[in-house]
Amino acid sequence: MPPAEFDLRGLGPGQAPAREAVAAAADADAVLVRGPVPALSAVLAVLHKAGRTAEVPVSWEPADDTASTGLARALGVGTGAERTLSLVRDDHGGVLLHHGRVEAAGDDRRRLARRFGAQAHNDAAKVADGFITRIDVRPDWRQVDTLGVVVMTLPLRPVRRSTGRAVQIASDPARVVRDGVPYPRPVSRWTWYADDRVRWRLLP
Repeated sequence: MPPAEFDLRGLGPGQAPAREAVAAAADADAVLVRGPVPALSAVLAVLHKAGRTAEVPVSWEPADDTASTGLARALGVGTGAERTLSLVRDDHGGVLLHHGRVEAAGDDRRRLARRFGAQAHNDAAKVADGFITRIDVRPDWRQVDTLGVVVMTLPLRPVRRSTGRAVQIASDPARVVRDGVPYPRPVSRWTWYADDRVRWRLLP
């Protein structure tokens, strides 16, 4: 059977597809996703909820925005054979493929200059404890079950870098952005982790 196709090229910046637009992925034998990173993230989240990431091969035709072209390069889209990859999840039901950020909640115009209180651990290492500007998290597709974490304490100052399988954050109310899409409400706890029990299949 041909793959179920999800043409989500019309998504705007910072927009995720509606649930009904990707719900059919749960029952598909294979899927083809056309569109930006949030489109692929949403389809993988549906497959994970259905417990089918290891069964259903996924093809992706990326959009031409910077995030999509960067992720496509990191994943080797269009090259090689089928790959089995880590699934990076969060504790709110989402999937992270390219870039996650935790930053101060509030006025968009001043967010980069604002600091918020946070404590964060990357595996057993404490990477933040006090006031910070933001935390950036990226899956490392060169490794297995690995996240790169960058903590900025002050703008234009040296950052703290670490790698590990999981990052756990407790903070003042903060804004979370997953693959360019803001989470709908401020949070005070968040976890991203590479789930070593779950894999997904990419058809390049």
